[in-house]
Amino acid sequence: MKNLIFVNGTMGVGKTTTCNELQKILSSSIFLDGDWCWNMRPFIVTEETKIMVTDNICHLLNNFLCCSEFQNIIFCWVMHKQAIIDSILENLNLVNVHYYLFTLTISEQSLQKRLTNDILTGKRTNDTFIESCHRLSFYKEIDSIKINVSEIKEMQSP
Repeated sequence: MKNLIFVNGTMGVGKTTTCNELQKILSSSIFLDGDWCWNMRPFIVTEETKIMVTDNICHLLNNFLCCSEFQNIIFCWVMHKQAIIDSILENLNLVNVHYYLFTLTISEQSLQKRLTNDILTGKRTNDTFIESCHRLSFYKEIDSIKINVSEIKEMQSP
C-alpha cells in the first residue's frame, strides 16, 4: 500500500514548509506543490489554465502513484473547496492507496504575521493577506484532519 498525503490550507499557512519537513521524515517519498504547476508569467487564471493545471497535477500524481520507487506521495495546494479535492481524487488511480487529507488552520493574527514577512521580502504581494483571510473560513467545510499551526514558529522553506 502506498500513502497519498494531501496538505491544504490558505496561502501563507505553511503548506510547503510542512511538506518539505514531512518528506524528510517519510522514506521513499516524493513531493508535489500544486503552486509549481501555476508558475507562469504572466499569471493567467482562466477556465483553460485551471483545467490545464489540474490535469498536470493529476498526471504527475498518477505517475508518482505508479512508480515502484515511491511509497509516500505528498501533495499540497490551496484547495479551499471540497470540489477541488474531489476533482483531483476522481482522476487518480487509488488502488492500493491510503489517502490522507490534512488541513493546516491558523488564526488571522498569526497569518498576518507570516504574510507580512513574506510581503516585506517580496515573496508575496500586498493583496495576498486579504485574499488569504477570505479563504480561511472555507476550510472549516472540508472533510479533513485539521491541524492548527497558529502557535508553531514559522520556518523558512528551502
